Amino acid sequence: MKKIIVLFSILPSFILLFSCNDNNKLTEVVEVPLPTKEEKIVIGSPNDVKADPGSFELTKLTFAYDGLSPALRSLTLETHYSKHYLSYTNNFNKEIVSTEFENMPIEDILKKLDLNNAKLRQNAGGYYNHTLYFNILTPKEQTPKDTLASSINKEFGSFNNLTNQFKGQAEKQFGSGWVWLVVDRYGKLQITTTEDQDNPLMKNALIPGTPILGIDLWEHAYYLDYQNRKGSYIDAFYEHINWERVNEYYIEALKKVKKV
Repeated sequence: MKKIIVLFSILPSFILLFSCNDNNKLTEVVEVPLPTKEEKIVIGSPNDVKADPGSFELTKLTFAYDGLSPALRSLTLETHYSKHYLSYTNNFNKEIVSTEFENMPIEDILKKLDLNNAKLRQNAGGYYNHTLYFNILTPKEQTPKDTLASSINKEFGSFNNLTNQFKGQAEKQFGSGWVWLVVDRYGKLQITTTEDQDNPLMKNALIPGTPILGIDLWEHAYYLDYQNRKGSYIDAFYEHINWERVNEYYIEALKKVKKV
């Protein structure tokens, strides 16, 4: 079912300066005009979004675009999923046609790609990063359980400590990028960051490892909802982490480093 969101386009604000009678000081007056035009934006279904034919497909959302509202509203999620994620997927598939990467697992591509190949680096990273991002979102608030919960308590002291460190790194991240919870080569949980669409599987990773959780800090992920209030977006994202799925990724990552 398609939904209609009503937005208003606003004429540019006017800034006027005038002189006070008493002390001849200038006072700034900001005039904000009333909306002059009504716009209707149709929000569709994530099930209607299809990538062009290629080696990799979009991951399917398990909820509607309004499933995370009001934390992440439908227009933000629809734009992120059906515009940005879709573009990375289509561009990535185009970049690997008739190359050694065409039938290779995405993790292997990220480990082997030439970092000087800007288009492949950006689009392969963009595809992988967004696939993980949308896979670990859920409408219901959760907390870690089972194996992951035990490891968090052991390695961070508590879930609250992990939360504070993860959010702190996200707040400090300058410019576009990501913050990750990864399983490193020794099977330890670590928090790390990358710029642009890089991730910890690439050769330039500060802390190499397998991502099991990642937050998108590009403005397209939150600006429609939060503008410059990045911290509010980080809090909202954290309320909708699918910790059951993160636990599954954790177990898979431990198997790769032979820790289970």
